[in-house]
Formats: sequence, structure tokens, C-alpha cells
Amino acid sequence: MTDTLHPLDLRAVEGGPLGVMICGHGSRNRQAVAEFARLAEGLAPLLPGVPVEYGYLEFARPILRDGLDRLRQQGVQRVLAVPGMLFAAGHAKNDIPSVLNTYAAETGLRIDYGRELGVDLKMIQAAGARIREALERSDADTAAAGLPPVPLADTLLVVVGRGSSDPDANSNVAKVTRMLVEGFGFGWGETLYSGVTFPLVEPGLRHVVRLGFRRVLVFPYFLFSGVLVSRIRQHTQLVAADHPGVQFVDAAYLGDHPFVLATFRERVEEVVRGEAQMNCSLCKYRAQVLGFETEVGAPQRSHHHHVEGLIEGCTLCENECTGACQPDGIPIPLGHHHHHDHDHSHGHDHHDHDHHHDHGHAPYPHADHPLGPRTLVKPASKAEDKG
Repeated sequence: MTDTLHPLDLRAVEGGPLGVMICGHGSRNRQAVAEFARLAEGLAPLLPGVPVEYGYLEFARPILRDGLDRLRQQGVQRVLAVPGMLFAAGHAKNDIPSVLNTYAAETGLRIDYGRELGVDLKMIQAAGARIREALERSDADTAAAGLPPVPLADTLLVVVGRGSSDPDANSNVAKVTRMLVEGFGFGWGETLYSGVTFPLVEPGLRHVVRLGFRRVLVFPYFLFSGVLVSRIRQHTQLVAADHPGVQFVDAAYLGDHPFVLATFRERVEEVVRGEAQMNCSLCKYRAQVLGFETEVGAPQRSHHHHVEGLIEGCTLCENECTGACQPDGIPIPLGHHHHHDHDHSHGHDHHDHDHHHDHGHAPYPHADHPLGPRTLVKPASKAEDKG
């Protein structure tokens, strides 16, 4: 780990005084915002002598412009900006670049944009560490109960991604699943999603249990806490209650694991070397991806101006999000609590609110799929898994 996380000196990089900007989505969940800030602050020691700031698209302060202003106030003339996101969907491909490009045009500040964390060896290692922790805890509980151990070959791994209207981002979650399944030697692996696409967690798990594995390990491939992680736990519990003979195990989300921090630093290095390139071969905005042909060439713009800087934080939960603001995936309407009634149907691991207003996105072609995403508001029938 010490070799992976040795400090990187960027002070001699061409382009004048340098600064780093970590670009997040933002959340009303206080713990999620605090976790993002802690991650950005944890990156600073790995970049000695270089100012590191962060900001959000919406729902939290500082907004992206605030972070950029702070860098300029410190004399920064060139910014290395990286999206604080697992995969490149609409936020990383459109919303953040739009804000950065507008700011650069207004101020003359040079901003070089990096790529998302993506499918990376270090990210797989971080995920593996969280899964290993869950397995060790499960094995200890099994032994304490005097039960025979459950082999990996009789364990099914479920990786849950955020879910996006971008099939490129969704497919990356599936690749992570396969890497982890083969890396550990699990008996089987499935990829589910918390929203927007399909299959969703509850109907997906009801299909999974039919395969007959003794243990199902559910791993949320998320950076931070929030309503979506809470929803994954709740829907897992619903299915587990109907299948007492199957052992369900919850793994922790990624958080600020050292390998996650190492990946962020790697993305900064790529920007410096001019190697920051997103995968455009399967990007629905650039290629004729099957089923999404109408979105090729869509203009790059941010859809978040109406909630930029909104700091109306959730106070329904003390610490870990319980999902109290969205029972059964349905947001509490404005007026009952201070949550807006939104169904935000685009993808990001950190974005944990459902927005009903339209940000101008093209309609998701599979919105009526029986396993999601509109089925999220309807509890899956307990009879589904008896067929």
C-alpha cells in the first residue's frame, strides 16, 4: 500500500500554479456529503504543495464554481478536474463538462478534465477488500452458530450498481461483477441496479434465489452512503424474509478505501500526462448504440441549474441513511418534510434522490420493463418466486 500511495509532486508541471478539483454530484444526505468531503481531503496529502478543492452539481455546498473560485484565489492558473464518480454517464459526460467549460470561458482559467474512476485494477481491489470483509464476518457468524461453513462455490455474488440511462455505464458494472466472481471463485454472479434501468434489486433477488445457492452476498458498488444504499439493504431484507433458508450477507460500499484514493490520484496523473480519455466507442452520445440511436450528437449542457447550491439537507436520519425520506422508493412529497418530490432518472452512484421534473434528458427506452425502473414504486409480488 505504501508504494501505491506515495506522494505525487505536481509543483513542477507545465501551465503555471496548479490546482486539483474533485467534481461531485451532491446529495441531501448529510453523511454522503461528509463522506465525499472526507475523500477529497484524503487525496490532498498525496498531492503535496498542490491545492485540492471539491464541489457539487447540486443539493450541497460548495458548488463547482465555489471550488474553482477558491483555487483561483490561491493563485492557481491551471486546474486538473476529475469527476468523483464511478462511471461516466450523463453527469460526467455532459453536466460537469458544461459547468467547467462555462467557467473557463468566463474567467480564462485553464481547466483540463480527467476521466471517471471506471473499471480499474485498484477499484477492483477496493471492491475485493469490502467483499472479503463481508465473507470473513459471515464465516465467523456461521461458525458461532455451530453451522457448517458455506463454500464460495455455494455462494452467489450480487453486485448492485447505481443504474443509468446510459448502457455504457451499466455495462461497466457488469464487468466489475465478472472480475470479482472470477477473482474469488464464487459459484455465480449477478448484476442488479438500484434505479433507472433493470433489473432492480428486489425483483432481481427474487430471480436470484431460484438458483438454489445457500448464501447470497449483496455488494453495493457505490462510493458513498445515501438513500440508494439504504434502499438496497431494505429490498434485500424483504427478499431474505421470504427465504429464511438462504443466508443473505451485506457488504459495505467502497467509501474512501486507500485503493479508491489511489485511483483518484491516478486520474490526476493521467490529466497531467494528457492521457485522460473516456471510452467513446460505446457512448450513446457519440456512437449508434443499439436502442439509443436518437441520442447521438445530443448537446452538452448541464441540467442542474435549478438546484445548484441547494443546501436543504435531510434531517430525518441521525447518521447512516435509513431511506425514511423514500419509503418503498417513493419520495415524501414537499410539505410533509423538506424533501422535494423528485424522480431523478439518470445515473450516478452518489445521486440518491428521485426527481419527477424533467432535466431535458431523452426518455429511457426501457422505462416500462417489468423488472424496472417504474416498477420501483410497486413492491414485487411474493408469488413471483414461486413460479
